Amino acid sequence: MSAALKGAIAGGDFAARRRVLAAGVASALAACTRQDGAPASAGQTGPSSATPASSAAPGRVAAGVTQVPKVIVLNSRDATISLIEQSTFVESGRIDVGKEPHHLYPTPDGSQLIVASSASDELFFIDPFTGAIQNRLRGIDDPYQLAFSPDRRWFVTAALRLNRVDIYAFDGKDRQLVRRIPMPKLPSHLWFSADSRHVFVTLQGSDEVAAIDVVSQSVLWKMAVGKQPAGLILSPDEQHLFVGIMGEDHVQVIDWRLQKTVALVRTGAGAHNFRGMGDRQRLLVSNRVADSISCIDMTGLKVLDTIKVAGGPDCMDLGDDGRSLWVTSRWAKRVALVDLVERRLVKSIPVGRSPHGIYLHNRAATI
Repeated sequence: MSAALKGAIAGGDFAARRRVLAAGVASALAACTRQDGAPASAGQTGPSSATPASSAAPGRVAAGVTQVPKVIVLNSRDATISLIEQSTFVESGRIDVGKEPHHLYPTPDGSQLIVASSASDELFFIDPFTGAIQNRLRGIDDPYQLAFSPDRRWFVTAALRLNRVDIYAFDGKDRQLVRRIPMPKLPSHLWFSADSRHVFVTLQGSDEVAAIDVVSQSVLWKMAVGKQPAGLILSPDEQHLFVGIMGEDHVQVIDWRLQKTVALVRTGAGAHNFRGMGDRQRLLVSNRVADSISCIDMTGLKVLDTIKVAGGPDCMDLGDDGRSLWVTSRWAKRVALVDLVERRLVKSIPVGRSPHGIYLHNRAATI
């Protein structure tokens, strides 16, 4: 294994980091919506320098804060990364990476961000604060999507064009390809269970969701779902698997242990990807065709609110102020900054072609 990858994924306690973030969110993040359906104000969350929502405009930071992370955006058609200043809402730089960078993922210790360039079969390890490239790893076949297990023992990629899922083991010293699992058709998004035993994958070409036992490297089951399943995420209690049905207009909620659909939550055409509000209760879903973002109650399995966001909203990240939602507008070559408190578009920022993945280092907890 290369020293680049060792330095990228060694060390740190991912589970502890998640607990710290979750604790900060639980104590400070207000509800996504009030009883009347309008978003409530949210306080500061996480170990960040951003100011509380009550004293700062969305996306802004307090006076005297000298270092603010860049917003990192993947321009999948341009093979570049756009860097956006949170203080001015302006793109301040653009960095070349490999072909078709679609998704990104922080290393377990949070010290680096991995950009996966699927068409050039490589990973770029960048500074999550500045966006500067630190390392490069070639020879990772078609890493369309990627994920680490919470226990840091496994690294998994979804090779969409190659119709397979690749599982790598990591023992703190070496990375080793354990198995390539054929997974037709079009394996897309990934999500790990909290115990690191299972990884779930959507199959966009066969309209299925699959569960893989990572330890035995075997497919446990496949389940038919709606047309073109995309993003997926587990509820905090891990009872339900939420799946965005991109070819239709809803989120399919599955009891994954029973392989049974328990609800269809209608959100809007092109239900695509998810971002937790950080309070372990509410879930945002981007409706790429309907040009909107919906907020779902993960317990009540119902839509609480929907906000219009033009240009094919795709991936999202939420600032640790609990109100600043940054969204890639896939078809518009722009990033939208949405104020969840005031339910309005704050800024539409030009970036490269087909912006896809997006990341904020000063972010709310992921679920």
